Amino acid sequence: MATDVGVALLGTGFMGKAHSNAFRQVSRFFPGKLEPRMRVICGTNGPKAQAAAEQYGWEEADTDWRRAIERKDIDIIDICTPNHLHAEQIIAAAAAGKHIICEKPLAASLAEARAAADAVDRAGVKNMLMFNYRRVPAVAQAHQMIEAGRLGRIYHYRGVYLQDNLVDPLRPLSWRMQKQFAGSGALGDIGSHAVDLALWLNGDIESVIGMLTTFIKERPSGAAPGEVTVDDDASFLARFRNGSVGVFSASRFCTGRRNANTFDIYGGDGSLRFDLERLNELEWYDRTAPVVDRGFRTMPILERDHPYVAAWWPVGHALGWEHTFVHAIHDFLTCLEQNRMPEPNFHDGVKVQAVLEAVQFSAQAGMWQAL
Repeated sequence: MATDVGVALLGTGFMGKAHSNAFRQVSRFFPGKLEPRMRVICGTNGPKAQAAAEQYGWEEADTDWRRAIERKDIDIIDICTPNHLHAEQIIAAAAAGKHIICEKPLAASLAEARAAADAVDRAGVKNMLMFNYRRVPAVAQAHQMIEAGRLGRIYHYRGVYLQDNLVDPLRPLSWRMQKQFAGSGALGDIGSHAVDLALWLNGDIESVIGMLTTFIKERPSGAAPGEVTVDDDASFLARFRNGSVGVFSASRFCTGRRNANTFDIYGGDGSLRFDLERLNELEWYDRTAPVVDRGFRTMPILERDHPYVAAWWPVGHALGWEHTFVHAIHDFLTCLEQNRMPEPNFHDGVKVQAVLEAVQFSAQAGMWQAL
């Protein structure tokens, strides 16, 4: 018999929808000793919050996130609000003794990220940052191959995340385009995913040199245009602690690239390539094979022995983007059950935020920035 754990979700938007689906599905496909009970979803707009509760399967809706955090029947706080609210909500949830899941990036600044990490350390609560792309089976398979030494010494890492959702100059101004709410633009929004995967797959970054560009500086916003105060495009070079070099690009202005989160990793014994737009595949080059057998080959990551796959459908049946959140919630609940810290946790989030801030400083100064 599973034990219920009460969940409160803060935020009713895009990520709130994705997390809600994961909480509804996780126990159906990954049964465990802990089962999430979706008690309350919070949003600033009362009717919208109520509609989200009814659509996504929450028992209640509320407009006061502080009230939700203080509830005795809540064990987990899941934060899906704009970036500038993360640190305040994490600190309050930790003080109330709640375990915490938070959407990326951890905060709008490195100082706020460190404050959030300090708060969960003081409280001794479990915490996880929702870098869901670690939970793509193909990405997890790549991690296993790297850990097993199959690439040998790594020389080059390329992390790229390209979208085209801001190409239209008439798209209205939103919080994601304002530094006071988001902290940064493409750099933090999607570049943070590229950085997290690089840190997980290739280790720590020591220094960066970056360039940030804003293509459209004003957008429709009510009666008068509003100023865009973040980057539309972020590019940077990196030096890794293991001696390898990195090239990174994050942009929301790449026409035709709907959600192209890719990485290329080149080692002395082999190379790997992944593209989220083909998320059930991993490209692999084995330099240790006989010369006549070499060449990049596409590995379908659809076997029961691949990470997470066995919980779902018969062999060969594709998984999708939404499954990554289910995998993350499953891993979080397993860590609660086993009393161990999830990964990536808020200290991993601080490391990502340190890279983002170093890129920002570097772009302003026009020089290499050490972390």
